[in-house]
Amino acid sequence: MSRVRLEGITKSYGRSRALDRVGLDMAPERLTVVCGPPGSGKSVLFRLIMGLERPDAGRIVVDQADITDLPPARRMIGYVPQSFALFPHMSVFDNVAYPLRLQGVDRAAVARRVAQAAEVLRITKLLAKRPSELSGGEKQRAALARGILKDAHVFILDDPLVGLDFKLRESLMEDLAEMRARLGATFLYATSDPLEALMMADDLVVLDAGRVVDADRVDAVYATPRHLRAAELVGFPRCNVIPGQLRDGACATALLGFPVTPAGSGSADVAVAIRPEQITLADDAPTGTGTVRLLENLGAECVVHFTASGESLVTTAPSRAVAHLDIGAPYPFRLRPEGLLVFDRASGARIGLGHA
Repeated sequence: MSRVRLEGITKSYGRSRALDRVGLDMAPERLTVVCGPPGSGKSVLFRLIMGLERPDAGRIVVDQADITDLPPARRMIGYVPQSFALFPHMSVFDNVAYPLRLQGVDRAAVARRVAQAAEVLRITKLLAKRPSELSGGEKQRAALARGILKDAHVFILDDPLVGLDFKLRESLMEDLAEMRARLGATFLYATSDPLEALMMADDLVVLDAGRVVDADRVDAVYATPRHLRAAELVGFPRCNVIPGQLRDGACATALLGFPVTPAGSGSADVAVAIRPEQITLADDAPTGTGTVRLLENLGAECVVHFTASGESLVTTAPSRAVAHLDIGAPYPFRLRPEGLLVFDRASGARIGLGHA
């Protein structure tokens, strides 16, 4: 069991602050995904935990031990970088075995453990090859095998599936889930892909411009994000965000008005976040009628982009239900206030939830 705790981690490069007083407590034996757009500080955060860089301020604690000043080789953390970082002059076997040999593991144990990792990641037939002979997906599997072979209870994976096609990413996600179950270790995983984050995470950290805007169980971050940026960054299709005005516990928007809990007095400019699944196709008693702008057929489902009351919105519907629609067609929709998220427009903090 290994709990990773970050206390007030700050890192700057010149005048640019990459991380700003980041505080996190990442639970043991769980997969914590750090999600955020490119440039949000994910890789910097992981490099600091690995010891490849030093923070300007703050502490990194693993299992009550302060490792902030510990050299990387003594941190006992497995690492899969964003790049494959395979040694081109070595065979796949030697690449995978490299961290074990650095730890002084005997030859028989190295061979046995490399064979086990190769079997899990389906690269047994590739062990005699050089990296130049591998496809992108095969290189990624080799890098993953090497990363998990280190004797460690914490493994860091820095956007390991970036650049791979969807089917290969899907397959590797399954491999990673199996690996984590076998190892019983703490996994920290970075991605810019919100769908990948939802599929992989037990716990989810949303990082934006070097700051943690939300951190909780993945279902809680999706259903009740604490910050507007978390609502915007997590989910597929994207979350709809429209302006509103909150006054004495009631919110008014161009689409509908609704009461807000907790009720308060006074007024504020707000942003209302609407998950796509909260907008449904309505044959009768619609909230309003929009105009279709784009239809994206995903097979059983269709992503519908439409405009209503001057707002651009996105939702999903069964493909059969919208097969008759085309660009410019009317789109009657129903929007219930339950579950609508209300955020202060200036600070981004969530201030309430809509209800009937």
